[in-house]
Amino acid sequence: MGAGVLYLLIVNVLSFIVVGADKQKARKRQRRISERTLFLWAIIGGSVGSYIGMRCFHHKTKHKRFMIGVPLIIVIQVLALAFIISAIQA
Repeated sequence: MGAGVLYLLIVNVLSFIVVGADKQKARKRQRRISERTLFLWAIIGGSVGSYIGMRCFHHKTKHKRFMIGVPLIIVIQVLALAFIISAIQA
């Protein structure tokens, strides 16, 4: 397994956990994880984990910022990866 794949696996698992932790904090009315931090996890490569976490924990699914933003980040990351792969192969 390459270093990049391992990185993506780890960051997506952690992103999923962070979304779940924020949902638990919301239920317990505790201090929350900031939206900025949740988006940061998605941007650094955990977008798929964030999206799966949002769906599994039913968290942030009523927030347009997240329901549009996280899938948009996924699309941008997939397009960037496709561009990089095509540039390497050229």
